[in-house]
Amino acid sequence: MSWIMTREPYDTPDAALLRRDYYDEVASRWYGRPATDEEIRRGLTDDGAERLRPPLGDFVVGRRAGVAGACGGVLLCETAPVIDGTAPATAELTRVFVRPELRGTGGGAALLTALETAARRLGARRVALDTRHDLIEARTLYAKNGYREVEPYDAGREFAERWFAKEL
Repeated sequence: MSWIMTREPYDTPDAALLRRDYYDEVASRWYGRPATDEEIRRGLTDDGAERLRPPLGDFVVGRRAGVAGACGGVLLCETAPVIDGTAPATAELTRVFVRPELRGTGGGAALLTALETAARRLGARRVALDTRHDLIEARTLYAKNGYREVEPYDAGREFAERWFAKEL
C-alpha cells in the first residue's frame, strides 16, 4: 500500500487535524506527559501556518489507503541569501509529521520528497529544518534521506536543538 502526497491548504479539515496531532505529540514529548488542550491551542495560535501557501510556502498532506496520516510545510526563508538575484536559496521544512501508527510504512520518505519538490517549485536550492534532541525518529528520517547536521541557522528559536540541511 503506497502513500499519495498532495498539496493542500494548511486549514482543510484533514490538514488542521494533522497539525493538531503534530502539536499534541511534540508538546507531550517535551513536557513528558500528555499535552493539555490549552498547550496544543497555544502551539497552533499565531504559528505562522497562514504563510504556508504560494508564493512563499506550501503545505502537503499524505494519505495512505485514503486516510490522512502525514503532513508538512515548506517556507522560503526570509533571511536566506539570494542566488542570481532571483529567489531565496533556502526553504525551511516545518511541521513534518507522520502519525505514530503509520511510521515505518514509507510515509516519511515520501513526505520529504514531496516537500523537496514543493521547495524546488518555490525556487529554493536548499532545504533546512530544526528539530529537538528527543525527536529521534525525525532525526533518523532526515539522516536516512540525505540531510546533514549543520550549524544553527536560527539559534534564537524556542525548542530548536538540532539543525539539518540538504542541497536540492
